[in-house]
Amino acid sequence: MTQPTPETTRPDGAAAANQVPIRDLGVIGDRRTAAVIDRMGRILWYCPCRFDGPSLLAGLLDPAGGDWRIEIDGARPGSRRYLDGSGMLETRLEVAEGELVVLDWMTSGPQAPVGVLVREFGEAPTPLRVVIDPHPDYGRKPARVSADADAVTIEGMTLYGSHPLRVEEGRAVMELPAGERGWMALSDAPLTRPDPATLDNWRGHTLGHWRGLDEAVDYDGVFAEELRQSLRAIRLCTHEESGATVAAVTTSLPEIAGGGRNWDYRYVWLRDAGMIVSALLRLCQKDSEGEQYLKFICRCTGTSEKYPMAVFTDLDCETAPGETELPFEGWRGSRPVRIGNGAADQLQLDAYANVALAAKLLYREGRSDGRAHWDVVSDICDFLADNWQEPDHGIWEETPPKPYVSGKVVAACALESAADYADEAEAARWRAAAGEIRDWVARNGLTSEGAYAVYPGSEEVDVTAALFPVWDYSAADTPEMRATMAALEREWSPDGKLFRRRLECADGHEEGVFVTAGFWVAQYWVMRGELERARAIIEAGIAQANDLGLFAEEADPATGEMLGNIPQGFAHAALIGAVIDLNRALEAQAKEKSNG
Repeated sequence: MTQPTPETTRPDGAAAANQVPIRDLGVIGDRRTAAVIDRMGRILWYCPCRFDGPSLLAGLLDPAGGDWRIEIDGARPGSRRYLDGSGMLETRLEVAEGELVVLDWMTSGPQAPVGVLVREFGEAPTPLRVVIDPHPDYGRKPARVSADADAVTIEGMTLYGSHPLRVEEGRAVMELPAGERGWMALSDAPLTRPDPATLDNWRGHTLGHWRGLDEAVDYDGVFAEELRQSLRAIRLCTHEESGATVAAVTTSLPEIAGGGRNWDYRYVWLRDAGMIVSALLRLCQKDSEGEQYLKFICRCTGTSEKYPMAVFTDLDCETAPGETELPFEGWRGSRPVRIGNGAADQLQLDAYANVALAAKLLYREGRSDGRAHWDVVSDICDFLADNWQEPDHGIWEETPPKPYVSGKVVAACALESAADYADEAEAARWRAAAGEIRDWVARNGLTSEGAYAVYPGSEEVDVTAALFPVWDYSAADTPEMRATMAALEREWSPDGKLFRRRLECADGHEEGVFVTAGFWVAQYWVMRGELERARAIIEAGIAQANDLGLFAEEADPATGEMLGNIPQGFAHAALIGAVIDLNRALEAQAKEKSNG
């Protein structure tokens, strides 16, 4: 991996914040927002109150963006782990005199206060300082920091500490003597000063809240630990009050290091709904998280003037703000740094289709009374039936729009699946439209080799086609699918296990492998009955996670470097889907052998 140059290190020897490998990042959260922490125990990204709110700390994207750091001479990173399956992160820093254990967490659950970020420090092996250097509103305004008798106020937030706090040049500082334990707590709402017993109480309730979530998981098959890690990652991206799941908790971590493909992922994409709802419904048999997410999506009608709804929204079901560029240096010089996202009013057929597919799963699993959200599902299907011929921006949100085959295919699958729950007239109309789509794809959607093309006239394929059997568009072993998979392995896979995506506006070969894609391919091979091959592909995908089980969007298989925003909910949901499919196939295989 790239190592920081002398010019990108701090005086205490730590790498500049925006040089930290993405693989070194961990995430804590309270299911309303999140903080990003590196292996040196620095909080490098934090947006108080909500995922998509303005940052207080943004050192991840600029050396002067602000951080919350531990200054301890000679420290080097040790081990780290999430505590007892929760979203509470324990980090160990090693020094010559011993080890400092840091526990970072955010209060969660109905019996703990809302909006408190807690840092607990075990016995200090040597004297140290803890410094919070705030740069509010993405560094666009100076911080208001002041001290009173027992606290420091930062932008209206209250910071308490176990030891005296002071303000130095706009920074809040706490010194922890050798041999003593300590803590700091930053609250985004008024809060009475806590004492150690209060912190113990909050910690217990927070752990209990996470354990309660974990108890909803009904799974003990293959890759059980990795599956639970992925579920935790999705929950760390989930806004509990609304039920929405953001694509990731960060912005502008690049798809190509040093490049300009840097996007704000702190919003809720319709496209993700299908896979995430599917993962939650299939995994959490006794929980309602999947239903809550779908309910959120279906509240977003009216967010677009042209389409059934915007293809992504903010946490309030409102249209996400347009793009603004920040004067940040960027992660390893990757500019521009963007907040907001300008693709909200694109036509993306697959995004709408995935909402209908998610609803179908809800109906099929018997997890709702009648046809929940049928008015929204019906409107979407009417829209797809009327507009499937239109060129769209596709799953990769590219411009200009083109008649992407994958969008037509998933539209047909959505129409056919919804027709099973529709009245006679609706069903006939939707099935007729799906039949027209199938005829169009057969005439226009194949390459000269007989593989599914990206769009008519193209000789290239894209890994989204691996989902066609998963969506029930075709059997996995048709000549078209065999030709498609052969072309994917030849053109877009470095090893037959990891896959890149094909892009229209950029060269996909310049990116890392797209982590989600490998899990899609694994699902395909499960459907082909090649279970050991599917297992090997899943293992290769899991190897792209960091030590905490978190996926970024992409990875460089040669160097191990992670690329893109983190944690990528889409990838974690894809892993869950692939693992559940593999486990069910293995169980069926074992049952068949025992009966034979």
